[in-house]
Amino acid sequence: MPLTDLQIRKEKPTEKPRKLSDGGGLYLLVNQTGKYWRWKYRFEGKEKVMALGVYPEVTLAEAREAHQRARKLLTTGVDPVADRKQQATQAKTTFQQVAQAWWKHWSPTRSARHAGYVMRRLETDVFPVLGKRPVDEIQAPELVKMTKAIEERGALDIAKRSLQTCGQVFRYAIAHGHAIRNPATEIRPGDILTMRKKQNYARLDAKELPELLRHIEVYQGSSVTRLAMKLMAMTFVRTSELIGARWDEFDLDNARWDIPAERMKMKTPHIVLLSHQAVQLLRNLQTLTGHRALLFPGERSHEKPMSNNTILKALERMGYKGRMPACCAQTSSGWRRASSLPRPCQGVWPT
Repeated sequence: MPLTDLQIRKEKPTEKPRKLSDGGGLYLLVNQTGKYWRWKYRFEGKEKVMALGVYPEVTLAEAREAHQRARKLLTTGVDPVADRKQQATQAKTTFQQVAQAWWKHWSPTRSARHAGYVMRRLETDVFPVLGKRPVDEIQAPELVKMTKAIEERGALDIAKRSLQTCGQVFRYAIAHGHAIRNPATEIRPGDILTMRKKQNYARLDAKELPELLRHIEVYQGSSVTRLAMKLMAMTFVRTSELIGARWDEFDLDNARWDIPAERMKMKTPHIVLLSHQAVQLLRNLQTLTGHRALLFPGERSHEKPMSNNTILKALERMGYKGRMPACCAQTSSGWRRASSLPRPCQGVWPT
């Protein structure tokens, strides 16, 4: 027999739970703590129970309406409890939504190239795994799984950077009330990734530098490449700073090179005071590339700088790969490490 409001109001909390049926699987559960609407049904052969509210906040009429809606959904082959959970999840703020908001806030202070790279990394490696997850429900093991998947395809550096970016997104989520914890802080890359052994590059020995400079002086390759190597030795700048140099950054009359912040690794302007030899070298270089925007334009396109590998390949052709300290054969850090040599060795070209 269907329930009535009067019957329900008269029911008192009992130590032993009791079920008062209203028909069709709908019943009122009465126990010590109160009165609760429940619906018992079967889905794919399994018995399930759906909570429909607490009496008297949810009246008998409202419970019956909710019951009918759930039964109608069941007839379409959808589990009402699973559907409710899905709806609740969709109503929550997802990781992708927060990440996009964070990127919009963060990107204006970064170069367009770097900001674009970070977003592509999110779209390629992070969003497919975590994008639709509620940001406040993501756990550390999910981040570990994502990071390991990136590492397994051989992208160790991207794996570490992706984990770091996720940490920034979670901090943004906490600051804006979308989460209360940052699971990325619970993970150390060294605990889950195969870390490369750090290579301590040898620095140029004072005895080796003059010989290398003499080899550069007689280099038989491109004159522009030879001048690039000489200028790097005179200024100790990074390869990227050298090959991206533009003529409008130089004031040769005052022996000064102003590298703008956007071209510096630390994003702060850098001033290089030029030696007499460096100024003379640049005046010679002007006869070759002074009509271009770049000091060292690429061979295929004068609008783009020469390749990062051009200088390294030149050193290899001179026979320095493997014979000279690793820093010379592989990176420009050798030049910068050489800046700690005694002053007589700096900016003085051997004769």
